[in-house]
Amino acid sequence: MEDLGLVGSLAAVVGAALVGGGIARLLKLPTVLGYLAAGVVIGPNTPGPSADVANVQTVADLGVALLMFTLGVRFSLRGLVEARGIAFLGGVVGTVVILGAGTLAGLALGLSTSEAIIAGMIVSISSTMVAFRLLEDRGLISGPTGRIAIAVVLVQDLIVVAFIVAVPVIGGEGENLAKEILVATVTVTAVIAGVWIVGSFAVPRVLSLVARPRSRELFLLTVVVLALGTASLSFEAGLSLAFGAFLAGLVVSESDYAQRTIAEIFPLREVFAVVFFVSIGMLVDPGSLVDDPEIVLVVAAVAVLSKIVTVSVASAFLGFPPRAIVAAALALANMGEFSFVLATEAARENVISPDLHEALLTSVLISIAVSPLLFAAHEHIFSAIQRLPVLGRMTTAQMEVHVPEDVRLANHAVIVGYKEAGQEVAHMLRARDFRYIVIDEDPGALRALAAEDVPYIVGNAALPVVLEQAALDRARVLVVTTGDPGMVEGIVITSRDLNPRIDIVAHGAFEEGRHRLRELGVSQIVHAEFELGIQFVRHTLHRFGLSNAEIQAIVSRRRRDVLR
Repeated sequence: MEDLGLVGSLAAVVGAALVGGGIARLLKLPTVLGYLAAGVVIGPNTPGPSADVANVQTVADLGVALLMFTLGVRFSLRGLVEARGIAFLGGVVGTVVILGAGTLAGLALGLSTSEAIIAGMIVSISSTMVAFRLLEDRGLISGPTGRIAIAVVLVQDLIVVAFIVAVPVIGGEGENLAKEILVATVTVTAVIAGVWIVGSFAVPRVLSLVARPRSRELFLLTVVVLALGTASLSFEAGLSLAFGAFLAGLVVSESDYAQRTIAEIFPLREVFAVVFFVSIGMLVDPGSLVDDPEIVLVVAAVAVLSKIVTVSVASAFLGFPPRAIVAAALALANMGEFSFVLATEAARENVISPDLHEALLTSVLISIAVSPLLFAAHEHIFSAIQRLPVLGRMTTAQMEVHVPEDVRLANHAVIVGYKEAGQEVAHMLRARDFRYIVIDEDPGALRALAAEDVPYIVGNAALPVVLEQAALDRARVLVVTTGDPGMVEGIVITSRDLNPRIDIVAHGAFEEGRHRLRELGVSQIVHAEFELGIQFVRHTLHRFGLSNAEIQAIVSRRRRDVLR
């Protein structure tokens, strides 16, 4: 078929993504699966029209860079330093363990030693893009789940550099592996240090200068140049585009323009991110599943299972909340975009055969397709784990109760989740001397409460034993601020069993979720974006001269119409 060109290829990709994503939504499946399937359909390995893979892949790299840049802007450097434990155990040690498991599986399948090592490398890398997209959609990127996932995949991005350097050596063409790795390490360190030192001084000043004329176009162009320029510098130094873009985002996060940066670049990022997922599907030949089913299925299974086990064990050893461990492990239970890079590089160096190359690519796609399905069921999987004899006791053993001896909990508020919203509720209650107790699975979030003699519980609020310790049967109101819909529903169901008359205020993130919470008897459902809009409405109507009483009537009517 005649080449469609860049514009035609992009049109085909976006159109296919629209259809695939729409069908996935109708079937109540993650839209990522629809995008992947769309890529397979318009790829060169299936009948019918096809888009140019090279053109699409180039644009897809923009999606990776912009996603990692915005995540860097949102992620604090202090949080990255605090995650060094899981970065080492889950990232470094975990990757080595998975590399070994993948290599052994390859040998068991009859691959040569060099082919088995390449298979192990490919298996050991998780998808940065898929993991972060899943966590963002569920609102889990800023909590302990996000800390686990971010630390692990960033370490893996660095390890990819060593893997790529090692591929020619595995194929027998490398002359001095130790020297090449040393040069790569020094280069990587120099790039990171240089970007951070220069960026810390220059970026805030540049953004301030560009922001003065109040031109959205100039500000957006500056942000894009910063993200893509640093990503390109990272790539030239032997690092991944993703890591360089993330590093640029971290620099911006230390400036006063972090929130504006996210607001300006977010729509652009979403479009290119969709192109990325479609491009993955285009690389795969479905026929390899028929030709080499054992290799395809075994490699995919090893990748999924080994990631779940290693991430779970490392996170549990470091004391992360059980629910966060399950969610992070399932989000990382896949192979990633750099697995494609490694497979292609190995094929180019003749370390693996073309047939094995196609089989490994199909394995990567299967793992990426399975991961969203597993993650969508993470609440049900967590509930199933709690019912198991040994693992169930491990998930409940994390509870820590801190209630001062002179405090009797009665007629109090129970606050679940101690991020921004929970902290604000607690602040207002404390200012009026109302009693409350806070529940959160993240010990770090509650650390400051110990010095203030505020009652708190480290544990899963969906468990009856945790809510019983919070004296829910004597409480006046339950405030559920967490953004995970599955967790909110579980907490509401448990609390209704313990205290049918309790007044519940809960966060409803999605339309279908709000209807479900209403059915369960939630008294007040709070939707963050809607409430933000309401505040804008109040201020705007006030400027048009409406009285406070008129504004309150309008707002009440609007809230009743939308949230009923």
